[in-house]
Amino acid sequence: MKVVVLAGGFGTRISEESHLKPKPMIEIGERPLLWHIMKLYSYYGYNDFIICAGYKQHIIKEWFADYYLYNADVTFDLQSNNMEIHSNYSEPWKITVVDTGLNTKTGGRIKRIQKFVENETFMLTYGDGVSDVNIAELIKFHKQHGKYCTLTTTNIGQRFGVLEIDENRQVGGFREKNVADGSMVNAGFMVCEPEVFSYINNDQTVFEKEPLEKLSYDGELMAYIHKGFWQCMDHQREKEKLETLWESGEAPWKVWNR
Repeated sequence: MKVVVLAGGFGTRISEESHLKPKPMIEIGERPLLWHIMKLYSYYGYNDFIICAGYKQHIIKEWFADYYLYNADVTFDLQSNNMEIHSNYSEPWKITVVDTGLNTKTGGRIKRIQKFVENETFMLTYGDGVSDVNIAELIKFHKQHGKYCTLTTTNIGQRFGVLEIDENRQVGGFREKNVADGSMVNAGFMVCEPEVFSYINNDQTVFEKEPLEKLSYDGELMAYIHKGFWQCMDHQREKEKLETLWESGEAPWKVWNR
């Protein structure tokens, strides 16, 4: 099963660093946030990635092109212009980086990678959020209910729009939060059937609007409730929070080292 990661936005809310690189390439513990997300999926055995790039997409391509250098001992012989790799560790990853356009919306980016997914079930997430979500349990839940789309939800009681979920975990609607809310929000980490592509019209389609709303209306959207750690990185303070957790050695999303 392929893993699709949305990594093409401008990241304007964390402009302190995103003016230099795409937000998923901002580093936590000297590794891009994108790497942290991919490590979670890889821990559960999913190593085939499609990166929906856009803004400064060349930085993503260049980082992975040089990945083996970041993980090796190297001797550079400048006189003979030779390079010798002494040891090298690389992930078992296959990575397809797709330029999905500079101003394309989230739905449009997903639509543009359809030819790489074809008619297979695929996973989908955002390139700016880390979690310790159990991917195996998420996929098991998705297969059990047989609907077109499962999204992971978490209760953080903050600024995002909220989901109305019934006792069977079917998503019945979306609305803006109010001050009394501690409601469930979309945390990404989705599982989608290829039928989801038919809900996306064009490059300007925002996936979180018409497609998810229509999937909900059609009874094809389900919620996997995650009660563990989840954190997005929209602002510098959230980056600093993640960095502090990583440096403490107790980063909750670092499941691959437990």
